[in-house]
Amino acid sequence: GSPLCKQLREQIVEQFKNNISQRAIARNLGISSSTVRNIIKRFRESGEITARKRQGRKPTLNARDLRSLRRYCIKNRHQCIKDITTWAQEHFKKPLSVTTVRRYIRKCKLKLYYEKKKPFINNTQKRRRVRWARAHLRWTDAKWKSVLWSDESTFQIVFGNCGRRVLRTKEEKNHPNCYRRKVQKPASVMVWGCISAQGMGNLHICEGTIDAERYIQVLEQHMLPSKQHLFHGRPCLFQQDNAKPHSARVTTAWLRSKRVRVLDWPACSPDPSPIENMWRIMKHKIRQQRPRTVDQLKLYIKQEWERIPPEKLQKLVSSVPKRLLSVIKR
Repeated sequence: GSPLCKQLREQIVEQFKNNISQRAIARNLGISSSTVRNIIKRFRESGEITARKRQGRKPTLNARDLRSLRRYCIKNRHQCIKDITTWAQEHFKKPLSVTTVRRYIRKCKLKLYYEKKKPFINNTQKRRRVRWARAHLRWTDAKWKSVLWSDESTFQIVFGNCGRRVLRTKEEKNHPNCYRRKVQKPASVMVWGCISAQGMGNLHICEGTIDAERYIQVLEQHMLPSKQHLFHGRPCLFQQDNAKPHSARVTTAWLRSKRVRVLDWPACSPDPSPIENMWRIMKHKIRQQRPRTVDQLKLYIKQEWERIPPEKLQKLVSSVPKRLLSVIKR
């Protein structure tokens, strides 16, 4: 049954202190002698009159089952909760609901998160990445500041709501305001830009696709002036990824003829480059402004490019050694 109230327990202890027998206390208060005996015994042992915390219902999964569930979840990280529940019902031979499995997964100190999107790299590319990171790990901060970082990025016109999730009730599943609208091929703009720890370089909005010849024109019209403006003739390194227009023989020969020193870069490795973080910052701010036309999108890109503070660039460039340590660690 339910435990006695605190007032009744205090009366039992008070009568016990007045040398009244346990049988008399039970008769006076109208309760069983065993209850009185247990309360007095607990008072003698610990000096407390509160009820002990009860064990309650036994858990459906014990500690051994939890370890087995954790191993399965770590081995199959990309499975949904429904599939994990189906496996748990067959493996443990117990009736388990999705809510129960989700609660036990949290007990295993696991939680569902959105996946981080990363480019696929094979084992050879992984070894080259680690080798490149170790070779450049001893570079000083001053040497990283002498690098001119460049990259292309695509900006799209965003339709509908920006969030990935929506606050709604269960019945509002098909409410028009709860949809995430998307179009097949949204209008987009490709841009090329370069930065360094000294400041922002030129920004070029590309028209159409970029091949080797067009890329050389971009370098001649925007990279060389940015290099002169930011470094004033001091020696520097030019960074670019391994896209086909960048690694073409014509591009390599042109860079050699202009005496531009190019930083060796591993394949499929956008993460060590600080300019990728700058693109992400710009896209987040432009998404909030909600451009409706291509002309508006181009205008917002130019405005956000000019608003990047120099302190932000220095902080991004200074984080390159930490990025290399993360590559080696992973």
